Amino acid sequence: MAERSGMVEKRGLGLWLTHLGLIIGVLFIFFPIWLAFVASTVENQDIIRPPMPVWPGDQMIENYTNALVAGINAPVALMLFNSLVMALGIALGKIAISLLSAFAIVYFRFPFRQTFFWLIFLTLMLPVEVRIVPTYEVVANFGMLNSYSGLILPLVASATATFLFRQFFLTVPDELAEAARVDGARPMQFFFDILLPMSRTNIAALFVILFIYGWNQYLWPLLITTDPEMNTIVMGIKQMFPSGDDFAHWPTIMATSILAMVPPVIVVVGMQKLFIRGLVESEK
Repeated sequence: MAERSGMVEKRGLGLWLTHLGLIIGVLFIFFPIWLAFVASTVENQDIIRPPMPVWPGDQMIENYTNALVAGINAPVALMLFNSLVMALGIALGKIAISLLSAFAIVYFRFPFRQTFFWLIFLTLMLPVEVRIVPTYEVVANFGMLNSYSGLILPLVASATATFLFRQFFLTVPDELAEAARVDGARPMQFFFDILLPMSRTNIAALFVILFIYGWNQYLWPLLITTDPEMNTIVMGIKQMFPSGDDFAHWPTIMATSILAMVPPVIVVVGMQKLFIRGLVESEK
């Protein structure tokens, strides 16, 4: 009995130490974000003149309104909208194309089926940075510079998502497809009525990952957009930083950085349960 109580005490001490370590880690990671938030609520001279304050100031509404409406190179509200359109277009487009391509590879019999799949998979070795010059030429020839279609379409294919959906479809019992065929269901009816509901958690997990991927894009939007009104939020933050002896309004820059984090955080928090289930769920 004494040994058992000793084990409980050790387990309790270990639990407290684990939570203490987690709290310290969270505070360590959160502290720079807190400083950015504080910097977005004070005047510019309070940041330039040390020591920098560690508590929020009284300029929060003014600084965030100025960032959203005016910004520096373009209104932050417009850049947030551009990034939102791009991220949603890339995420939804990748998922839609990957679902259909995986469905065709698994459930249809046609010549060189596996060859086409491995050709798709090999495109993982050719990211946008490798094929950026020919991709830019194609987009320019189609007149899609400074457009949402130019931001989205070149990034909309995903070999990774195709592979993941293919692997999931292979785990679906063949009896389901046979039963649907006996009941007279057409292939697309089987796809929409059976496969899509079963893929819900996988779709949610991929949506979170692909949304953040699209939101954080920098090189491709920088290359194909020359109009400040087509700037994404990641581009806008980089362009706000001064070069040389230029003057920088740091509260606006920090307010823009905080605003840029809000949509990805909302997506992750809002889809947290489905995201975790899609990653760890093993029984389909």
